[in-house]
Amino acid sequence: MMRKNVFKSSATLFVTLSLVSGLCSARDISHIEFAVNPSQLQGAGRLNFWGFHVYDATLYRAGNSSSPEFALDIQYQRSFSGSAIANRTADEMKKIGVSETQAAIWGKELASVLPNIESGQTLTGVYSPKAGTTLFYEGKKIAQISGADFSKAFFGIWLDPKTSVPKLRAELLGNGCPPPLISGVC
Repeated sequence: MMRKNVFKSSATLFVTLSLVSGLCSARDISHIEFAVNPSQLQGAGRLNFWGFHVYDATLYRAGNSSSPEFALDIQYQRSFSGSAIANRTADEMKKIGVSETQAAIWGKELASVLPNIESGQTLTGVYSPKAGTTLFYEGKKIAQISGADFSKAFFGIWLDPKTSVPKLRAELLGNGCPPPLISGVC
């Protein structure tokens, strides 16, 4: 009888913990849904570097695949300083063809707005032709950077055919096309 009660208690505890952890891991993406409406998941992937899980990325597009608005949500699994993220961003921009001078300018601009990131926290970039790139930290707006040139370079880090992470690009695009900002033709 006691053994049966212990099993029931263990099973109940397991189910309860599973439900609670599921609720805790549910993320608020209302800032994405507000900007890209209606938003739908296009693809998701994971960046691993030398065996370390760095972040998970998710690409959201508007319901109409030809719509120019989209969002890239990155949930970090490691802690980084804002300046380290900005420097890496500038380096990756250079790899897809941005001039060293322009990448340095944008890197400094990003370093002034990007916060330090802890494991589990998110940075989100949302693109709209009217607004350019809006950056969010944990769902709160932290910067607005106008201009298609910055947006194309920034999102190109993940979505441009010349990306240094082609596997992640393929996962983000799934069976769909890149947003019109990145590639006008699919």
